[in-house]
Amino acid sequence: MEAELEAVILAGADEEEIEHIILHNIFIDRGITHTAQFNLENLPDEVIRLNFRFERSDLHRLMAVLRIPSEIVTITRNKVDGLTALCILLRRLAYPNRLCDMVPMFHLSTQSLSQIINKLISVIMEEHAVLLNNLNSLQWFNREKLEYYAQAIHNKGAPMNNCWGFIDGTARKICRPSENQEEYYSGHKRYHCIKFQSIICPDGIIVSLKGAYPGRRHDARIFRESGISEELVQKTCFDTRRFVLFGDQGYGLSDVLFTPFHGRMEDLPAHQQSFNSAMKVLRIAVEWGFQKVISEFAFVDFSKNQKMLLQDVDALYKVAVLLTNCHTCLYSSQTAIKRALTAKELEEKLFKTPVPSISQNRIFHLKVIWRFLPVVLHVNAKGTTNRKLKTICLMLKFLA
Repeated sequence: MEAELEAVILAGADEEEIEHIILHNIFIDRGITHTAQFNLENLPDEVIRLNFRFERSDLHRLMAVLRIPSEIVTITRNKVDGLTALCILLRRLAYPNRLCDMVPMFHLSTQSLSQIINKLISVIMEEHAVLLNNLNSLQWFNREKLEYYAQAIHNKGAPMNNCWGFIDGTARKICRPSENQEEYYSGHKRYHCIKFQSIICPDGIIVSLKGAYPGRRHDARIFRESGISEELVQKTCFDTRRFVLFGDQGYGLSDVLFTPFHGRMEDLPAHQQSFNSAMKVLRIAVEWGFQKVISEFAFVDFSKNQKMLLQDVDALYKVAVLLTNCHTCLYSSQTAIKRALTAKELEEKLFKTPVPSISQNRIFHLKVIWRFLPVVLHVNAKGTTNRKLKTICLMLKFLA
């Protein structure tokens, strides 16, 4: 509506035409509401777990923690309630599928399903992407928690008593792009991919996910360019104690990162061999973390549908990681070095409490009214002020 109003104003339309456009767009709702056609309560518990990866009761909790609006409105004004939109996204990510395969369950067109998925991904990323992008945004991540993690790893057999987590890179295979093919081709993996750098804790929570980077980038270069070193210095280095991550030999030694001793195992001294062997067993946890993401949300592992120029592959994988963290918080994980170390509460890890949300459609109308209020209130020679004030009252009544 905003673009339409701009066009008619620039064309010299009178106030009556402007008023007609505003009222027509507000009171004549072209959107199609489909919420009544999908009813979660009609699905058996087994179907819900299989298709959405979460229990029935936890879907409402997940919606609240992720602060998903009560109503999702797409660019073409398709509307569904927030719970239905969440189920659509979870069903899409749960297993490689086509949009047409989801039509019988949700009774929506493939175009509507695609728009709802993209809209919800953008909502989640806008609200929670910072949880993966910056360690400083995690309020629960403090010295006490670092001590807890380090002690758990040490108790499991690590020779270090200040290692709190593990870092590694993961390559997500994508469909061969039509542009910049060389940039995304990994000579090591022998396929086109994008790379992410992940830090995982002993309880299976991925606390940092940097990326996406082109597939030809080396892990050490990604570590330098990501800025994670500065974040680690701020969060894990204290006057009397310094905590470190453990990574593979591709990373260099630093104040916040430790790696195995270099060299062939048989050429190393006995104590170095023992150190490398002990840490190798524990470091496999980061690989388990990557595996859980693609096990629970296998769509992100379906390379033929990971098309860089057609969808936001980066955001899709990050949303899958966020949902995997939520899954770990609720149901634990084989990734956890110690079962008792799984996250306490879902709300604690995401640390944001739900707040009342305003319908996106109403926010849009409020913005339009605010922008064009001077036009609506304009008093012309015919003295039509009262009619314009009545129009404003009608619009505000609609938005109340």
